[in-house]
Amino acid sequence: MRVIRSLRDIVAPLPGAVVTIGNFDGVHLGHREIFRQVVARAREIDGTSVVLTFSPHPRKVLTPDQAPLQINTDAEKERLIEASCIDVLVCVPFTREIAGLSAEMFVRDILVARIGVRRLVIGYDYAFGRNRAGNADFLAQQGDALGFAVEVLGPIIRDGEIFSSTRIRELIQAGDVAEAARLLGRHFNLEGEVVHGAGRGRQLGFPTANLRADKELLPQAGVYAVKVRLGDALLDGAVNIGCNPTFSGGNVSVEVHLFDFDRQIYGETVRLYFIARLREERVFANAADLSQAIREDVRRAREILIGAQIRGYREYLDCGHPGAK
Repeated sequence: MRVIRSLRDIVAPLPGAVVTIGNFDGVHLGHREIFRQVVARAREIDGTSVVLTFSPHPRKVLTPDQAPLQINTDAEKERLIEASCIDVLVCVPFTREIAGLSAEMFVRDILVARIGVRRLVIGYDYAFGRNRAGNADFLAQQGDALGFAVEVLGPIIRDGEIFSSTRIRELIQAGDVAEAARLLGRHFNLEGEVVHGAGRGRQLGFPTANLRADKELLPQAGVYAVKVRLGDALLDGAVNIGCNPTFSGGNVSVEVHLFDFDRQIYGETVRLYFIARLREERVFANAADLSQAIREDVRRAREILIGAQIRGYREYLDCGHPGAK
């Protein structure tokens, strides 16, 4: 996949460009269906499948106090979009200048003149431009005038629920990582470098690796059963997210206890896949009670993780045609 990070780098319109536009935070199953349609339409005309997105999220520039915490890092979003067999990702730096463009200027100057859109595929609720004037009806009118087709996809629904980044974000913040995985189509994960912590886990008999997490969005404070990717190894573990209230609290930390594992991994990168929530974060009367609770957490996590399989982006995306990975 070619990644274009500035519109100035597009020196000529992309051949047969079939384009979709959006933030695509989470790259969930609804987004996946949009990408499938874009890839399929591009193949029909031997064209180029294109995703146009923005960084940072527009609300971080326009209304930072209302900006949602992002489900993906930019790097993860790129990997997921690439795994969808998209040919070109155009990631436009979002600025107040871009925000100030009228919907007409955005279509004429960016979609048509720069990218060379031939077909635009959008979700049913998509709108863009100043005051969100660029809705589906407006885009259809522009397409008729400027020579591109517009395809509007209806909501992607499973079991009566619409796939939505907002809904997935709510589930993760509530700690319901199992339900979030159903809508994402993969397990929510965190990646980070192992850094030095307070060392309390080892004192309690359950040494932990402390992560400098890579994401804005963390699951609700509590204890979770996780699969852990460390290099080529896949390990089982239990992770605590929270402020260690039994020890007078502090900043939020991510501490994972790896089962049947005992070596120093400071400075290494691990990725946690959240399989199930075990319990909320609690204050214990003393270290002995906390140690007993952790022992029960580990027992339950081992039971849950037996036979559990990670659903990751490489495993669930089929690139829009049968048999592909």
